[in-house]
Amino acid sequence: MDMLKTLQALNACHGPSGDEGDVAALLEKLAVPYVDECRRDTLGNLIAHRRGEGSRVMFAAHMDTIGCIVTHIEKEGYLRFCKVGGLRAAEALGAPVRFKNGVRGVLRLSEAAEVKSMTLDDLYLDIGAHDADEARAMVQIGDTAVFDTASFAAGDRLAAPYLDNRASCLAMLMAMEQLRESKNDLYFVFTVQEELGLRGAKTAAYAIDPDYGVAVDVTPAADALGSKHRGSSVLGGGAAVKVMDGSVICHPQMVDRLEVLARERGIPTQRDVIRAGGTDAGSIHVSRMGVLTGGISIPCRYLHAPQELADRGDIEAAARLIAAFAECRL
Repeated sequence: MDMLKTLQALNACHGPSGDEGDVAALLEKLAVPYVDECRRDTLGNLIAHRRGEGSRVMFAAHMDTIGCIVTHIEKEGYLRFCKVGGLRAAEALGAPVRFKNGVRGVLRLSEAAEVKSMTLDDLYLDIGAHDADEARAMVQIGDTAVFDTASFAAGDRLAAPYLDNRASCLAMLMAMEQLRESKNDLYFVFTVQEELGLRGAKTAAYAIDPDYGVAVDVTPAADALGSKHRGSSVLGGGAAVKVMDGSVICHPQMVDRLEVLARERGIPTQRDVIRAGGTDAGSIHVSRMGVLTGGISIPCRYLHAPQELADRGDIEAAARLIAAFAECRL
């Protein structure tokens, strides 16, 4: 599987939280050769099922992204908006964006606002409309936009919008491609609305009722210039085995099992501890009467910015560790 081409295809899809259908359609097409069935549930989670008689194992990678949603159209044709997920003014300013219907624009700062104290309320979207009527012919209140930046290779690393969490969707697909024999009953779930509070994983975990859960997500890298080390992993250090984040303390048995598998198979790993933020593990581990839950993370720089950065080797290591856990006797 070509990592860059797959990322480019995924990022060409419109998929902010609550409108992930285009991403799900592509992921289903890519996943079908490796599983027995694919289905979508009521919320829109894509569940790729490889049947087995053993333990039920749920892997979850969210396919939604942050974005913005139009709330008002000014008489001059500019658009006011609010955030969908963790959009921040400092990263959004100047970013090109794309609507589902193909309309493009740019996020700009109102003249009266100060950069050092700006909030999202100080930003507006310029889609090139001459007035409100022309703008309304192009977009509607409630339409969503996502970052419209490029996906490209930077040496042995990948730069792209929405590596959070398309990089993990890619890793799950790669794991499915690598998977050999397994007696486990495997559910590869591409979840919705993670950026709004881990919503899709909650309903998927309740329906599947897994014995084991593994959340696959990115994690903030601690090696960016001037890092305050709010996390523990670095680019190029391998797959990050989650110990804790703001949504979960992973079960010690899961941490140990993932690290033992990595050592046995020569998969480079590091530990993932972050002070804030969460993953689908937060919803999975408290489902029903509780689920033995762990996490496999991909270190990523510049999270929720228009251009994020990850290491190819870390994505490959995450894919190998997902496949190893799927294959092991539980």
